Amino acid sequence: MNRLQSDFDLGLLLTFDALLKDRNVTHAAARLNITQSALSARLTRLRHLLGDPLFIPSNSGRGMVASPHALALQPELVRLLEQMNDFIGVARVFEPRSSKRIYRIAATDNPVSILAPDLIPHLKSEAPHVKVAFTMPNKARIAEQLEQGEVDIFVGAAEDGAPGLVVRKLFQEEFVTAQRKGHPRGRGPMTLDEFCSLDHLLISTSGGQFAGMVDNALSDLGRSRQVSVSVQSYALAPLVLTSTDLVCTLPRRFLERFDQVLDVIKTPFELPPFEMNLFWHRRMSADAAHTWLRGQVLQCARGLMKAPRA
Repeated sequence: MNRLQSDFDLGLLLTFDALLKDRNVTHAAARLNITQSALSARLTRLRHLLGDPLFIPSNSGRGMVASPHALALQPELVRLLEQMNDFIGVARVFEPRSSKRIYRIAATDNPVSILAPDLIPHLKSEAPHVKVAFTMPNKARIAEQLEQGEVDIFVGAAEDGAPGLVVRKLFQEEFVTAQRKGHPRGRGPMTLDEFCSLDHLLISTSGGQFAGMVDNALSDLGRSRQVSVSVQSYALAPLVLTSTDLVCTLPRRFLERFDQVLDVIKTPFELPPFEMNLFWHRRMSADAAHTWLRGQVLQCARGLMKAPRA
């Protein structure tokens, strides 16, 4: 930025515009809600910076006449002030219907599978031009990614947070067990012995594991189960279950989306519920577009909490 650019400020530009409109110091000062002496001081600065008198007293003694240089600058000044108004409007107000913002949401497969089916159509109905990217979180760097703006929000468990992040509870969920409709065991309640004797599907988000939280709970009871299939994606679970006699224990709200092809059964022992939270960096708390996104996620989560259960 050169010296001429740095010496200009919004007050000078507004003064120039007011004088072009009113051609009168008194009227221009009233338009800007400043004193005549303050306006005269600004005009002196404008003349010095632009090397031109800009406005000359009229021969009639009433008002002023704009110089050719001032008139030549007027179209560019109008354009510049319009751009400034647009900038201020974008900075203060977020218009979902016209926004083309790209949002990046970090979340593991588990919360995405629960939130996304409701959240995505809701976002698209409110803001049809926004783009949404769901990414796997790098939990070691999530605080840094949120601070740097690489990620807008993070959905995870309480222990996945980091100091300095703002957190809000999204929902609490329970685990249930699912099987295909027409499963040979029937649709009745499942006993612990039956649960342990069945063949199980396990979702291993880290990939390749055949034991997890359910197996830890069974171990506390002195029991175990047979896990013969492990997949990394929640999306595969309904496909595998509908084509086999495997059973799988997953979040209720995820499984109930497939109630036309799956039976959902109460798991025959206690499993601790899990809680999902929304995290963001405090520097984004006042950003209008970010505030809107958080509101949509929280609204979607409230809808999940109120949804009827079987």
